[in-house]
Amino acid sequence: MPPAPEKSARDLLDFYMEAGADALVGEAPIDRFAPEATAPPARAPQPVAPPPDLEIKGRASPATAPLAPDEAAMAARAAAKTAQTLPELRAILDKFDGCALKATATQLVFADGNPQARVMFVGEAPGRDEDIEGLPFVGRSGKLLDRMLAAIGLDRTSVYIANIVPWRPPGNRTPTPQESQTCLPFILRQIELVDPDILVCMGNPSAQTLLGIKEGITKTRGRWFSFNTGKRDIRAMPTFHPAFLLRSPLQKRFAWRDFLAIKKALAS
Repeated sequence: MPPAPEKSARDLLDFYMEAGADALVGEAPIDRFAPEATAPPARAPQPVAPPPDLEIKGRASPATAPLAPDEAAMAARAAAKTAQTLPELRAILDKFDGCALKATATQLVFADGNPQARVMFVGEAPGRDEDIEGLPFVGRSGKLLDRMLAAIGLDRTSVYIANIVPWRPPGNRTPTPQESQTCLPFILRQIELVDPDILVCMGNPSAQTLLGIKEGITKTRGRWFSFNTGKRDIRAMPTFHPAFLLRSPLQKRFAWRDFLAIKKALAS
């Protein structure tokens, strides 16, 4: 029996939202086959003088020019080092303009959970729901993560959750290597300040960026690695990202094994 039209429409909308399509192009439909109306003759563009504060010998002010990738990475390293507490680090990120994603995101998505937790989860980047609420892992994948945590006796009061990139990439796309490297000093300092006993890398980008491994997540998940927080060496484990598990539910059994290993490590 075919699904009801209403359910099919809802499923299609859910698919578009999960893919990052969160805005309409126009309110009214457009007939692409209708004859084109004759457009009025275009007016010649009138030259507009730049504001005085942006005009320096015919060039834009350096304050408004984007930083080069190397300069952005250096600025991030220098800024991250100055943070002595997590609130200071968040304030520094709020003012940091070296990552272009800040201009397209709604707000900074810094972290959630308990800063004194023994286990820290790090994902890749915020999605649409996270961008709206300002907290990591609050959409469909976040709800799945909450259920996975509950299955081993944990919740958001007993873990700390963050992302490598704290601003949502447009359309929920994967952050570019340049964007990840620019933001890397901040998440490294964040891990150092939290100083957990266990670091869990959610997904391949997180595992490869933080642990420096080249293999894919299917080969590295469930394995223990060593990670230096800046204060000491701790145990780190890559596992599947909840968003991947929503698309590939058969892989949940492997993620369950990973979480049981995390539970065992916390008990030791």
